[in-house]
Amino acid sequence: MPLLDHFHPPLSERRQWHAFPSVWASMIALDLNRRLPPGYFADPNVEFNIEIDVAAFEDEKPNAAVVSWTPPAPTLTAPMTLITDVVEIAVYNTEAGPVLIGAIELVSPANKDRPETRDAFVSKCASCLQQAIGLIVVDLVTNRKADLHSELLKRVTGVTATRSELWAAAYRPWQTGEQTNLQAWHSALALGAPLPTLPFWLKNGPCIKLDLDATYVRTLQEQRMLAAGSGAATGPPRQ
Repeated sequence: MPLLDHFHPPLSERRQWHAFPSVWASMIALDLNRRLPPGYFADPNVEFNIEIDVAAFEDEKPNAAVVSWTPPAPTLTAPMTLITDVVEIAVYNTEAGPVLIGAIELVSPANKDRPETRDAFVSKCASCLQQAIGLIVVDLVTNRKADLHSELLKRVTGVTATRSELWAAAYRPWQTGEQTNLQAWHSALALGAPLPTLPFWLKNGPCIKLDLDATYVRTLQEQRMLAAGSGAATGPPRQ
């Protein structure tokens, strides 16, 4: 399904952006919950920042019968440093007791709006990676110019990446011997082109094949946005 421009006419005049990622986050979580092994679950958390967390209960072991997906080679591998000491106070509902092992972040316009909001978003993503939590970030925002992927890589590895304003990427902190590397699967997105399939690496768990295009199309269909988005892939981004 071609990627639509949700931030310029005709689609932006007919549908509100915030409704779409709310439903998309739920669609992705439902898709993950159908395929995750016992002891794992995915929950959407929409507070604009939009994210999907995957967690596992500490007292449940991964199901050895679940076959982990083997993805293609990463587009980047670079050294990074993990957080070894964490000093914090956390309060949990004892009826739930989950441990965060993976997160999917859907970028909103506010995340790219100004330096401080970009820094806050990058800091949150960097914190996940430095705790070896699997991460996927998807940026469909066409009305703000910023490359959060480049900023994130610079923050955690010092590497300068090729810039792209619309993109999706999967990240995996991976340790071999005493060296920890960050593996990244980055895909530039284009209006009118389908979204990619990415590897979702769960911390100490399996790799899940995440078909972004399938959940994106399903969300467009359920939200009756296909007709409203006709021709929406041609709007130029604003400065």
